[in-house]
Amino acid sequence: MSLAINTLESPGRKPSVVVPFTGSNPKAQTMSQTEELTEQPLLELKNVCKSYGSGNSISPVLNNINLRIKEGEFIAIVGFSGSGKTTLISTIAGLIQADSGDVLKQNKTINAPGPDRGVVFQNYSLMPWLTVFENVALAVDEIFKDWTAAKRKAHTEKYVKMVNLGAAMDKKPAELSGGMRQRVNVARALAANPDILLLDEPLSALDALTRGMLQDEILQIWEQEKKTVILITNDVDEAIYMADRVIPLNPGPNATLGPDFIVNIERPRNRTELNHNEAFKKTRADITQYLMAIGMEKARAEEQDKMVLPNVRPNTSNDWTLDRSALKPIKEDAGRPNYRYLEFSQIGKTYPTPDGNSTVKVVDGFDLRVKKGEFISIIGHSGCGKSTVLSMAAGLNSISNGAIFLDNREVDGAGPDRGVVFQAPSLFPWLTAFENVMLGVDKVYPHATKAEREDIVEYYLTRVGLGDALDKKASAMSNGMRQRVGIARAFALSPKLLLLDEPFGMLDSLTRWELQEVLMEVWERTHVTALIVTHDVDEAILLADRVIMMTNGPHAKIGKIENIDLPRPRSRKALLSHPDYYKYRESILRFLSDCEHTH
Repeated sequence: MSLAINTLESPGRKPSVVVPFTGSNPKAQTMSQTEELTEQPLLELKNVCKSYGSGNSISPVLNNINLRIKEGEFIAIVGFSGSGKTTLISTIAGLIQADSGDVLKQNKTINAPGPDRGVVFQNYSLMPWLTVFENVALAVDEIFKDWTAAKRKAHTEKYVKMVNLGAAMDKKPAELSGGMRQRVNVARALAANPDILLLDEPLSALDALTRGMLQDEILQIWEQEKKTVILITNDVDEAIYMADRVIPLNPGPNATLGPDFIVNIERPRNRTELNHNEAFKKTRADITQYLMAIGMEKARAEEQDKMVLPNVRPNTSNDWTLDRSALKPIKEDAGRPNYRYLEFSQIGKTYPTPDGNSTVKVVDGFDLRVKKGEFISIIGHSGCGKSTVLSMAAGLNSISNGAIFLDNREVDGAGPDRGVVFQAPSLFPWLTAFENVMLGVDKVYPHATKAEREDIVEYYLTRVGLGDALDKKASAMSNGMRQRVGIARAFALSPKLLLLDEPFGMLDSLTRWELQEVLMEVWERTHVTALIVTHDVDEAILLADRVIMMTNGPHAKIGKIENIDLPRPRSRKALLSHPDYYKYRESILRFLSDCEHTH
């Protein structure tokens, strides 16, 4: 793969410490890590390689991984989807063995797991029949058998309290939120008193508020315990906020480590103040530029630009017709746009409480007018009713108060005039990508010929980068590929309204960025009216004409609206360099921060 930024050295190169750069070639500003790490490193990987399988079915994963980490350092490795992040962490943990090369701790070979390396994975591996205390005590009792029972009990309680679970000590995992369960995992790993804490995307499944709180707790523990930490993350902001160094793991097969990006930002770091920090902005832009150059340089097939959509409207359009001779060419709407194309009129949603004795109003007085062709982002903390608003617009959830109008008709149920893309795409696993999209196309284009319907399906699947996977079954696809099918299916319906409910929330940053680019490109061609629910501030700004900020629930409503006056078509690279970008970002972050303090 050719790169826009020439930062990679030969596969067996020694890692570099990279001073954040402004030009296109940061190599000129690197220095040997040997100069930086004059003392003996706590952890060192030398030319580590790892493959799975054998013979013709061998799958190379890691290739010549070189890494030196000082005692007490906080390292963040930003991994691509499928690049071997978990393989790398598991090798350091001693859970798997490298095919070649050396994994050394204090110059001694690591060839088995040990309590000196605590591991926290993305998934919660807790014993459901044990309490919080008992889950943590399992590790303590095994590792510190020679301690008295009282000492082990005090040690266990110390780490349960350290992650703010003292009040939940006697609860079982089923009674805990996702964030609390992950806290138990962190406490268990720390209670083993490891020298190195290995964190494999431990926060990626959490909402933004919980994620931020756990980031701060991990940093506080790191400061107190003087641990060496290696964090695998798919979030560039998280990496910069937490780490001393950020290192990309370039995509496989034969994944290699990219250059080091030093984070020269004084600790403790404040999220809101970082928005004004020039070192943060520069480091963020440099890492993003590097990752985009590595992960997104995929030349589109020349055939794509030659593909033409059939001249046929869906039966959900106002002007569709069975009379083919009367069909007008598809063209942009002329004249003044319809500013009330989509209208939320004082929407409210009430749910009964769990005991059934009363009700709670989750959304109260959500009032908004959306013009035809507008792209709206809705953002807010977890539980504020964002998805409830979207599901009411989709007709999937009843409206307790008020009304929603789309193209002068009241929404009173689900319909094919609204395309919906959820966080987890609902595909039929036994059908191919082509067949999954064709299911919807057959319903809204019954008047089109078979060839026309097939052209529509192929056009949109090709647009989302699946032109060579038309016949691949959904069950054999990655999360990113399945989400592409979901996006293609929604666009292929040619809906009046496109509704996206955190569609990229389960994906790593690089896949998310790529699908955002795909979404923007297809939207530029169709200008479908669109609403996206997201917790990602950058995503909200990148995609939208307006960002709608919701107050915390219950009784959530619109708290603030930010008009995004940035040129289109947009790209992430142009966004980061635009003088107004950080102004918009600060406005939204400040609103979210103010809401956080009202919890």
